[in-house]
Amino acid sequence: MKLYPVAGNEVPEGLQPGEVTTSDGVRLRYALGTTPRRKRGTVCIFPGRAEFIERYFETISDLTRRGFCVAIIDWRGQGGSERRLKNPLKGYVSSFRKYDLDLETFMQQIVLPDCPPPYFALAHSTGGHILLRSLTKHTWFECAAMSSPFIDIGPRFWPRPVITLAARLAVATGLGRVSVPGEGRRLLTPADYPANRLTSDLGRFTRTTRILAEHPHLGSAGPTFRWLQAAVSSINRLSRMPGTGQPRCPVLFIAAGLDRVVSTQASRAFAQRIPNVACVTVEGSRHEILNEKNELREQFWAAFDSFIADRREMPRPAGAPAPLDKAAGLPQR
Repeated sequence: MKLYPVAGNEVPEGLQPGEVTTSDGVRLRYALGTTPRRKRGTVCIFPGRAEFIERYFETISDLTRRGFCVAIIDWRGQGGSERRLKNPLKGYVSSFRKYDLDLETFMQQIVLPDCPPPYFALAHSTGGHILLRSLTKHTWFECAAMSSPFIDIGPRFWPRPVITLAARLAVATGLGRVSVPGEGRRLLTPADYPANRLTSDLGRFTRTTRILAEHPHLGSAGPTFRWLQAAVSSINRLSRMPGTGQPRCPVLFIAAGLDRVVSTQASRAFAQRIPNVACVTVEGSRHEILNEKNELREQFWAAFDSFIADRREMPRPAGAPAPLDKAAGLPQR
């Protein structure tokens, strides 16, 4: 396994790639950075759908400067992990339980044996969704921060009942591996910047397109109907919380005020009804807060730093959920 730098996006010092295989035989790429002089623990990064480790080099450097070791994974079917469709650009998974397996394999075989505790989580979008599923069962993390978490589909899409029916019919008629209409079927290019929903920062958007141009095997395009069906099924599961369990550590959602990929309203509503979850909003940010303009990223890091500091001052018995001030030291929005 390798990491793929480009000019202006160099590999952070000490970051080393590796490979782990799940119990169902899928090879996953990961990377560990364990070189900070001042070790405050390990932050596990869980990227969003279609993302890859190289997009987080800047974030990894931000964390190591804060004294954290870092562990990051590419989910199955994206980045440098194994893909099993003839067209590797298609976003595909049969069930989000497969992502659960990826996360459990990563934690049990890599993070817990090889990375210094305590453990914290930083997840984005679909990565946040997958992490929420695991937090009802596992007590690995002191706390978890999630940027633009995928609690529900964004406002630009059809209503969820319509999406559910369309995905179910497509899968039932053998079209599960067909790309969802209206979603991208190619990799991003600089020409996509004016209409992009990800970031208002031209430099960081261009950095992503440069990585994709030089290393296209890392990229992914839009999801398939089978991925969409799996996502809707998992959204329905999250909507039944806390009846199906609740996070066993404090969780902070950092939502994007101008998000058109996932629903910020759904994140706020989730935080209001689920114990141990708080939500703040970075107004003016598009979906990828950590790839946004500096003034918006700084708001994210201010929220993250305050949240982590609060948690480290609140020891709790092993396995027991900790109480969470809904404001998490920040204004609730």
